[in-house]
Amino acid sequence: MLYRRTGLAAALLLGLAACSDRPTVHPTQPNAEQAVVPRTDPPELTRLRERHEWLAEQVAIAMRDPGFRRTVLQELRGSPLPEGKISLQHFLSRAPGARAHLAGPQASNELGLTERIADGPAIEVYFPVPEHRARWSGGEDLLVATAELDTDAPVAFDLAGRRHRLSPTTPPETPVLMIGRAELDFDRPLANSCLIACDDLIGGGGGGGGGDGSAGGSAGSQGLFMTRSKFVGTFEGWFKGAPEFEVHVLGKAGSENALTSYQCAGEHAGGPYAFDQNSTEWSGSVMLMSQAQLDNYRIQHPGQALRVFVVEDDDGACQIKIDQNRANALFESIRLVYGDNTGGKDATGPGGKIFQRAPIYIRILKALYSFFATNDDPVGNAVEDANAANAYLSGANWVVRGENSVMNGAIKLEMR
Repeated sequence: MLYRRTGLAAALLLGLAACSDRPTVHPTQPNAEQAVVPRTDPPELTRLRERHEWLAEQVAIAMRDPGFRRTVLQELRGSPLPEGKISLQHFLSRAPGARAHLAGPQASNELGLTERIADGPAIEVYFPVPEHRARWSGGEDLLVATAELDTDAPVAFDLAGRRHRLSPTTPPETPVLMIGRAELDFDRPLANSCLIACDDLIGGGGGGGGGDGSAGGSAGSQGLFMTRSKFVGTFEGWFKGAPEFEVHVLGKAGSENALTSYQCAGEHAGGPYAFDQNSTEWSGSVMLMSQAQLDNYRIQHPGQALRVFVVEDDDGACQIKIDQNRANALFESIRLVYGDNTGGKDATGPGGKIFQRAPIYIRILKALYSFFATNDDPVGNAVEDANAANAYLSGANWVVRGENSVMNGAIKLEMR
């Protein structure tokens, strides 16, 4: 009401509106930072945010140098890894002058850079948006950004070192080079998906294949397979690149009243367990668990069912990194709808082998990781519900229920 009483205030408002129409150098959202709701993050997550923002700024400033930009471009285009990813640590160790460029002119900065690099998990660098990856040719049209969680509004720096806040839902026109905690393990082969007791489960044959992606001698062609899947979304922010859907078969962890992953199927699982779903829908054939594994699990844990659990992986291939309390609450919410029939087991029916729902009483995911390594998103627990599944995806027979028992998708499971 006060503004209506003063002509000066009205003029001020008109002036502010005119200013808001001025174009910006980069298509970022400078006002989004003020709109971010304050939150209290765990100290470890806060430390990682500060570390990666500092590194993003240093990289952006270093990118002022055309020679350094060419070096980075060559590294990115020469990467054999998915989405052209490179390891920042490996890049700094092998690219001549890279560490000095990143540290800046002061010698003391190089020591600070070394300490920052060592103080935390591995860091990856890449263009998450395919169009950005194809278009950037080493010019100054670049933002260097970072974000820790899928829901974050990325913090970005232009080559002048100016800080921007980007949209969490829509990438800008300007190419964005992302720097953050590595989803890939750059120090070991990506394949080998058998997560626990591989020799015992498969009879000495190893996991889901060797480092060359071959199928491994004991998995065979019989077992539990997934042939179709469809989810309501990718569960991935644009700045995290392509989604990495994984299907884990969870079972009793030894003598504990907890669940652990016995087998993973995903992009980097290797052998018959490898499949790559880069959109909301997929069809094909991927083994989730071999018949030998199913038989051995039944011997080790008689009467115990298994859970089929879908995650969108953000941190380490074929490793579930989800907050334990979050996963436990998900299992409990589904139990309230379906009772204890939220697991499955293989059996023989009138038409041959089937995988059917079965009661499972364990609703605790064994915690293996600290909070800062809980970046994966739980898509949900598969439950046999053919009517609901088929209504969402033709031919599907299991629904995927997520947090609060929300239906996040459907899959088709079959025994062979």
